[in-house]
Amino acid sequence: MNPARRIRDEIAAAIRSGEWRPGDRVPTEQELAARYGCARATVSKALGELAASGLVERRRKAGTFVAHPPVHSAVMTVPDLAELIAARGEAYRWDLLSADTDDVGEASCPGPALRIEGVHMAAGEAFALERRFIALGEVPEALGADFAAEAPGTWLLGHIPWTQARHVIRAVTPTRKEAGLLGVNASAACLELDRTTWRAGRVVTHVRQLFRGDRFDLVADFNAGP
Repeated sequence: MNPARRIRDEIAAAIRSGEWRPGDRVPTEQELAARYGCARATVSKALGELAASGLVERRRKAGTFVAHPPVHSAVMTVPDLAELIAARGEAYRWDLLSADTDDVGEASCPGPALRIEGVHMAAGEAFALERRFIALGEVPEALGADFAAEAPGTWLLGHIPWTQARHVIRAVTPTRKEAGLLGVNASAACLELDRTTWRAGRVVTHVRQLFRGDRFDLVADFNAGP
């Protein structure tokens, strides 16, 4: 077998079997070259093919790591990020940055509101930033919720039914602060999702979520009409 293909296939098999987990460091080119008795150029070719297939990430000056598989979400639903991340076999954590009342709210969630900011974490790395307004006129019980212990989206899905939702999706570049919180380069492509949900015509919440572009996919399935 071609040496580069052998290296590629054996590493891919280790990743797909779960022997190597997302975030694990792949042996260096020098280590792999010694293990397989080949040139570094051969190893580099194999790793390049694995990176192109999305199985590994090659980080300048840091090395090569097993890639985190992208999380898929249906566009027409309101997903629970905790469930989506857990379904991929990754540890989920919500880090609350701030929670304050706002007498004005914003255009998409006017009136008294609870403003919450935080970071969704997957496997110990930032997955998405969230800035959310919860309408206190519609959801007064939000004031008593512990949003340090539970992400607001998870809490809302478990306590407050909604009847209508609107999604606005954009490809954006993060601000310097956002890039720092996400752990990406300031020029990295990110996915911004703005969502407003209503209950019987009254706003429940408006949220802006900013995802690393390499970690999240939006999927829509439609059935053809007659």
